Amino acid sequence: MIYAQSKFLLYIVSKETIMRLDKFLKVSRLIKRRTVAKDIADKARIFVNNNPAKAAKDLKVGDKITIEYMNRSVIVEVLEIPTGNVAIQDAKNLYKVLEENVYKNE
Repeated sequence: MIYAQSKFLLYIVSKETIMRLDKFLKVSRLIKRRTVAKDIADKARIFVNNNPAKAAKDLKVGDKITIEYMNRSVIVEVLEIPTGNVAIQDAKNLYKVLEENVYKNE
């Protein structure tokens, strides 16, 4: 933890990088658009560490995200939190797929 002091206030700045869930899903390309990520989170189909998560949930390295799509579910672990946008080829380095299940329509 870093302490920074201005003329009037003392700020505590954490070295740990965090990012909103919807932004991470977009940057990592697990979901194409941030608004779609928000809609899915509002429908309680995204879980962080086995708890239903809202779009504004702050993610950190080591969190496990479960995304329930229409016909499949994916569980990923956050490996890195980027500070901005990421190139397409580097997006897969932000997470590790732990489990992927495909549901068959009968």
